[in-house]
Amino acid sequence: MLDDGYREEIKQKITETFYWLHQHPELSYEEYETTGRLRDVLVSAAIKILDLPLATGLVAEVGQGEPLIALRADIDALPIAEQTDLPYRSQQTGKMHACGHDFHAAALLGAALLLKREEAQLPGKVLLIFQPAEEAPGGAKKILETGVLDGVRAIFGLHTSPLFAVGEVGLMAGPVMAAVDRFNVEFQGKGAHAAHPERGNDTILMGASFVTSLQSIVSRNVSPLEAAVVTVTQFHGGNTWNVIPGKVQLEGTVRTQTPEARAFIKRRLQEIAQGVAASFGGTAVVNYVAGPPVTYNDAHLYEFARQTAQNTSLIERQAPASLGGEDFAYYLEKIPGMFSLIGTGIGPVNHNPKFTADPQALYPAADYMARLAQGALRQEVWKHD
Repeated sequence: MLDDGYREEIKQKITETFYWLHQHPELSYEEYETTGRLRDVLVSAAIKILDLPLATGLVAEVGQGEPLIALRADIDALPIAEQTDLPYRSQQTGKMHACGHDFHAAALLGAALLLKREEAQLPGKVLLIFQPAEEAPGGAKKILETGVLDGVRAIFGLHTSPLFAVGEVGLMAGPVMAAVDRFNVEFQGKGAHAAHPERGNDTILMGASFVTSLQSIVSRNVSPLEAAVVTVTQFHGGNTWNVIPGKVQLEGTVRTQTPEARAFIKRRLQEIAQGVAASFGGTAVVNYVAGPPVTYNDAHLYEFARQTAQNTSLIERQAPASLGGEDFAYYLEKIPGMFSLIGTGIGPVNHNPKFTADPQALYPAADYMARLAQGALRQEVWKHD
């Protein structure tokens, strides 16, 4: 049983770390100082850090032997200029922890300290993943490539949520976040003077027709009962007012919640691009990049997480399904897992320059993560019908 003094010590330590991390944001694969700060705190607590081929990020462990349970937090920031008045706001121009990864890392650090205190009673080992480059995305792949997660029975992660108040946790089974794909389309034609469009192939018109035609995919080709979205976010072409350019480029994203919809929309987008280009006498080059798959919460681990939340100070809420993405999904392709949404105060959404995460939510999040790991080991939650 932890005494109040030790709890206060952990609260102070992780709050100080959270403030420091927020002041020193680093982008994907650049998290050198972040990694060093986390390493120093872990080493000072006599927590073992594994020797892995990672330039940034780290994996530590508490306990020994089998079985293995993993807890994960991401540590990278975003290229966003902070617009808050926090006393610990970012000191790095144009960089900000606008998605709460500083909170995730500090909460996992708290879980590590709690688990270390009761290490002798752990019936197995807990891996603590401080993952780089979630925003890239792809940092999860770097961790998986090391082989350190081979044999892990269950994995747990969390994310800040401005949809819930401090003291609340959002939980759901099934697809909590979407598969995230990216596309780039270049339409090529023959440039012409704006006064003589008949002498060329209008790539601006190709691009505009493509954007319009894309809207038919979700509205007419995907069931209204299924969540999916196709969004064009960039349209570049031309450099002067009186010339039709020889090429234009468009970029955007596709979000889906089933493998079938993901494969169908990819094929349909390519068909539309080629068809539009051909109808105007031009050509299209499509580059379609698959990102993280669906973040799918295991139904049994969802029930376990609900039970765990009830044994803490957290109030359970129904998490809303989201078409946002999360590279925690790469772990879930190989390991059963559960991704929770921790309430950090109602406010501006993630990736907003005014986003904040209330540090009062840190210790409850740390306690919740530690209890997930302890309970998973003791109850052997991977064993179920």
